[in-house]
Amino acid sequence: MTQEKKQEFTRRLSCCNRGEMIVILYDILFAYLEDAEHAGESGKYEEFKSAVGKAEQVVRRLMEDLDFTYAVSGELYPLYQFVNKLLAMAVCKNTVQNVLEAQKLLKNLYEGFAQAARQDSSEPLMQHTQQVVAGMTYQKGSLTETLQGSDSSRGFLA
Repeated sequence: MTQEKKQEFTRRLSCCNRGEMIVILYDILFAYLEDAEHAGESGKYEEFKSAVGKAEQVVRRLMEDLDFTYAVSGELYPLYQFVNKLLAMAVCKNTVQNVLEAQKLLKNLYEGFAQAARQDSSEPLMQHTQQVVAGMTYQKGSLTETLQGSDSSRGFLA
C-alpha cells in the first residue's frame, strides 16, 4: 500500500462515525487484497505473503469487532472465518485464485455495510480532530489540502 493511500485512510478514520469505520476497514482490506493480487501475478512471493498477512489481520479485526447481541454477527463470524481460511490457503498454495474468491465474497458484504453507513447519522468517533479542506487552492497537477484548526502544540504539556 502506498504512503498516499495510508494518509487517505488516516484522514478518513479521523472524521468517521461507527458505520463509516466498518466501510473504511473494508476499503483497507480491499487495498491489501489488490496488493496481494498484483504481487501474486508478478511472481513476488514475499510481497504476496506480506499483503495476504495484512489482509488476514484486517479480517481478524472485523471478527473481533462483531457485537454478538445482534443476530447478524452470528452469521458474519463464519463468513470471516471462511475468508481467513481462503487467505491462508492462498499463501500455502501460492495462488491468487483464493484471494480473488475472498475478494468476491467480501464485495457483497461491503455493499451492504456501505448502504448502512450512508444511513448512519451518528457523531464522529474522534473528537477535536483537525478538519481537512480540499480544493481551496490548486497547484499545477495536484489538489492542495489545508488543515484547519491546527495548533502548534498537539501533544501533552509537562
